[in-house]
Amino acid sequence: MADTAGGRRPSMYPTLLYADARAAVKQLTEAFGFTELSVYEGEDGLVHHAELVQGNGAVMLGSKGRGGRFDEAMRDAGPAGVYVVVDDVDAHHRRAVDHGAEILMPPTDQDYGSRDYMVRDVEGNVWSFGTYAPRIEG
Repeated sequence: MADTAGGRRPSMYPTLLYADARAAVKQLTEAFGFTELSVYEGEDGLVHHAELVQGNGAVMLGSKGRGGRFDEAMRDAGPAGVYVVVDDVDAHHRRAVDHGAEILMPPTDQDYGSRDYMVRDVEGNVWSFGTYAPRIEG
């Protein structure tokens, strides 16, 4: 994480574009437990930029079709996969199930010591939530 005057911040942010970014923000906050840090919408109702936080990490997202170089570059991109570390995989999974999320793999103990599950969001991106948290030195 990068050092800043206010402390340490993540140095990488998964960045996704959605046809319905408002629906994505709703699912990520309600079903997956993210906290809305900021959402900037245009007069046209498109989400120009949003930041959602989970633990000490964050994801940035916005609406497809809003224009700009990133929107253009992502136009034909496929779904993305994102891994998020959570403390209680089973409770997190129950929350996702309670909100109707499409579970691709239930909570599973992995050979490498992690416990995780996999879910698809409203537009096909694959999110994995688990306990695997490699230590990054430096």
